Amino acid sequence: MGKLIKNHWARLIVLTAAIYQVAAAIEGYFWPKIFWDFLTKNLDGAVKPIPVLQTINLISGLVMLAWEWPLGFLAGTAIHRSIEARLVALPMCALVAALMYQATNPAIYYVIGMGVYFWAYSEGEVVVAVPWSLPPRGGNFGKV
Repeated sequence: MGKLIKNHWARLIVLTAAIYQVAAAIEGYFWPKIFWDFLTKNLDGAVKPIPVLQTINLISGLVMLAWEWPLGFLAGTAIHRSIEARLVALPMCALVAALMYQATNPAIYYVIGMGVYFWAYSEGEVVVAVPWSLPPRGGNFGKV
């Protein structure tokens, strides 16, 4: 058996969350609802009459899809290969998703993906320049 490449696993989790977030944002345009409306009605202005939170969720999901798949112009760039940048962006995506009722599951998936990315980062894994390929051979995944 080979070693588990945790950054590939985290990428699949975050891709799932991003697809789910895009679908939730589109659904939120038709049925706007804040997740925390049982506690306060102060946040209802974020979803209706102007769909601000849905739009932010849609953009966030599309950005994460483009980053994790990745799009051709992003593949191999420093931002694509950076686990640290993902560890900064994922909490913001999770927070935005947690505010909208339809997107609470993607928020949980983002947190799980962030945990797996942190695990990969703490073990010294690197994201390779060519998407979905194997890291270079060696016992420490690119540590110097």
